[in-house]
Amino acid sequence: MNVNDLICKVADTPDEIEQIHRLNYRTFVEEIPQHPPNPERRLVDRFHAENAYVVIKDGERVVGMFAMRDKRPFSLDAKVPDLTRHLPPCKNPVEARLLAVEPEYRSGPVLRLLMDNAFEQGAHHGWDLVLISATTRQLRLYRHLGFEPFGPVVGAGDALFQPMFVRPKRVGTVLTTLVELGKKESDDVSALRRTRKVVSLLPGPVTVTPRVLAAMGVQPFSHRSALFHDILDEARRGICRLANVAHCQIMPGSGTLANDVVSLQLARLGTPGLVLANGEFGKRLAGQARRAGMQHTLLEIPWGGEFDPAAIRDAIDAVPAGGWVWWVWHETSTGIINPNQEIIERARARGLVIAADAISAIGNIPTDLSQTDYATAVSGKGLCGYPGLGIVMYKNPDVSQQPTIPSYLDLGYWIAQNGVGFTHSSNLLSALATSLAEKDFPARHKIITERDAWLRDALKDSRFDILTHGPNACPAVLTLIPRTGPDAWETGMALEDAGFVLSYRSNYLRERNWLQISIMSTPSAPTLRKLVALLSKTAAA
Repeated sequence: MNVNDLICKVADTPDEIEQIHRLNYRTFVEEIPQHPPNPERRLVDRFHAENAYVVIKDGERVVGMFAMRDKRPFSLDAKVPDLTRHLPPCKNPVEARLLAVEPEYRSGPVLRLLMDNAFEQGAHHGWDLVLISATTRQLRLYRHLGFEPFGPVVGAGDALFQPMFVRPKRVGTVLTTLVELGKKESDDVSALRRTRKVVSLLPGPVTVTPRVLAAMGVQPFSHRSALFHDILDEARRGICRLANVAHCQIMPGSGTLANDVVSLQLARLGTPGLVLANGEFGKRLAGQARRAGMQHTLLEIPWGGEFDPAAIRDAIDAVPAGGWVWWVWHETSTGIINPNQEIIERARARGLVIAADAISAIGNIPTDLSQTDYATAVSGKGLCGYPGLGIVMYKNPDVSQQPTIPSYLDLGYWIAQNGVGFTHSSNLLSALATSLAEKDFPARHKIITERDAWLRDALKDSRFDILTHGPNACPAVLTLIPRTGPDAWETGMALEDAGFVLSYRSNYLRERNWLQISIMSTPSAPTLRKLVALLSKTAAA
């Protein structure tokens, strides 16, 4: 078993579900005789339709699983009379069941990875107590993980189980006991987590300045007020200057919302188009094009790859007159800057409508969007505000409303309403306007480039490969691939324990065993030196 080949994920394919049924049978029929045998040698759990399965895969093989279900009654409700009376105070309990690991994987990291992922799901869903029926054969293991027994042993014969519970302590891991922290309530642990100082090396949200923090903390005021419109106009002007565009709308929402707005503008053309993809966010654009009913071709290359100029030319030349091209300026999932000027020049020569996702580019690298018809950004990455605002930039101000689509997604509606079609956050907008006003973006771009060059040099003899190199490598994001030692997940967890938060939790990173360092928060040179030292220490973890 190669630890680097293991993938931990939520099961979501028919093949994974079928393997779950087979592993369920081998574990709870053949090994622990809890159910009678059957000729199909598969066991479908009675709560299957309501279970969320976390699985470990070695290649295409499911080698471990864990099921989570938060709907009452639990299976333990039928086994332990008056179950609630036995439990500590909680609001959102969940039952974890069907923990099964193939025998040859039980001495490795599979169990811990399953637990990490399962309790990460717990943090995401707000579950505050996890219940299990622990086989009496492994009570010592469950106690070590922090589970506490309650109530009587249930089951019969060789299938005996001890009801147990544990409170998830923080995202991604199970702390062993409440007593070890000297805390008995999860609220106290949450308060401890909030006050712990961490260094964010994420590609969003970024660290904000004291002035931006202060702007966010004032009393909110009406989005219909003259003051709000003044700040909105100021923020728009700042964005337009930075990106060299004529117009923009700032909307409450995410980058996905902004791209959905653009997709409906492209869809209204009624002509086929082209999507370019060499990473997660290019694939998402293709998905948004499908959802908007847009006929299109997809030029897709392997993640981290650079588009061949001839392939771009041929793909753009194949788009009919009046069509469009849509791509990601900086592909965050890999750290690649795409050949933006080449795409623009070829598309412009063909008279195509040009749309770019510039979400991770603007504010982090020089980004001239003057030749695009549509482009998108967000408040919480390179613009250094708080997350929560999507930005649509556009060339033509005469965009008519589309009465057949939702008004929230209608760029023409936002323009007609002068950018305040719906409830808007004065705090988010004030924070963004403050950041745009105080930031020296050319100086910021220089710092990011210098920090990136230093970091690449410092890591050249490390145990990590860097995915992207050369002029098309974005200095704002480095993607690391472990060659030896702990995998990306284990490395990310160790760094998080040391106070450095990197990007490794996204499914697309976990599936590839990638770890990302983002310099969007412009960390100091001493901070990066400490990070490199910690990365060296993880080699022996």
